[in-house]
Amino acid sequence: MSSGDLALDGGAPVRTTPFPTVNNASGRTLGAEELEALRRVIASGQLNSTIGGETRALEREFADYYSVAHAVASTSGTAALHLAVAAVNPEPGDEIITTPITDAGTVLPILMQNAVPVFADVDPVTGNLDVESVRARITSRTRAIMVVHLFGSPAPVASLRALADEHGLMLIEDCAQAYLTRCPDGRLAGTVGHIGCFSLQQSKHITAGDGGLCITDDAALARRMRLFADKGWPRDTDERTHLFLSVNYRMTELQAAVARAQLPKLAGVVADRRAGAERLSKALAPLAGITPPPDHGGMSYWQYPIIIDPDQAGGTCHDYAKALAAEGIPANGGYLTRPVYRTPVLAERQTYGTSGYPLCVPPAREVPSYDEGICPVAESLIAKRLLVIAWNERYTAADVDDIATAITKVHRAFTA
Repeated sequence: MSSGDLALDGGAPVRTTPFPTVNNASGRTLGAEELEALRRVIASGQLNSTIGGETRALEREFADYYSVAHAVASTSGTAALHLAVAAVNPEPGDEIITTPITDAGTVLPILMQNAVPVFADVDPVTGNLDVESVRARITSRTRAIMVVHLFGSPAPVASLRALADEHGLMLIEDCAQAYLTRCPDGRLAGTVGHIGCFSLQQSKHITAGDGGLCITDDAALARRMRLFADKGWPRDTDERTHLFLSVNYRMTELQAAVARAQLPKLAGVVADRRAGAERLSKALAPLAGITPPPDHGGMSYWQYPIIIDPDQAGGTCHDYAKALAAEGIPANGGYLTRPVYRTPVLAERQTYGTSGYPLCVPPAREVPSYDEGICPVAESLIAKRLLVIAWNERYTAADVDDIATAITKVHRAFTA
């Protein structure tokens, strides 16, 4: 048995030591600055954002970082998206168009505001929303488009903003995976739509464990989001009243302090991720049926996605993921086990009790179908074509080379 034999079949694996991972300090850019930030807050005794200054300072600093007028903090990326949907203020049964390849945190806020998620198909190479598919889904009940910059790859937000403006819709950008992602026209992801939403969860480019931020240039949207995050309580007018149905999504001062310490590191984090990705893409370019992520300099690489052509590459994304895992490479086939619309919350309408609300008539225009086949490109990506390599800023050149060596080894075996 030669050294080129797959580990899956008993050969020697390419990698026997763990890669840096975002699940612990090995793959996170955390250090003395964050510890000092926590010490500062604890010493102040002000851990709540209604009395402390850290959260408000983070909002100002993040808004300045993105050159926008307003930033609003919250408890998580999902909460940030909920603030954005609440700012749209849909009527029960109104529709919001989004993508089937995303975390549930993109979709659940739509349901939580009693709106109906409508799924458009995606581009076969990037996995981002396809503009013409979105156009075909617009109805008289559509209120907004929620686009995801998947894996940090810029979605076609300029075209989607033009489409939204044409139909009087709101465009929400889910940038949880897309810090400092730059669109082809030079604008940063999150600044093209009406609202951009970011996550500070453990695995994101910067982290406070959890936390969310929304950005906008619209003062009215910012105020509504700020109110929604604080039980509709207008503290700026010194009234103890509650203006509309809302929740408590207040970020803590501890989260905010850590996020403030993380923010100056963001550009370096993204630069390091890009440098490693460029090295890997160059190594993979000669492999038939293996398509590295298309990147014109704007992708921020939350993960490293590869498109597999099973006919040319000799196996599906799941075949590759299994073989790469045996080689010691952190790889995932399909990213999701199924499109979001096939999860029970939607496919079985597991919402409020047994009512199926709002996925029923009324309030919906019609009972939505979340059957297989509604987004065939997305389904094909998940079933056969999308391979995702775990990624972070702490990968060395040797780490990247091991990934390239393993993919090349598996490709050679599968195409022999």
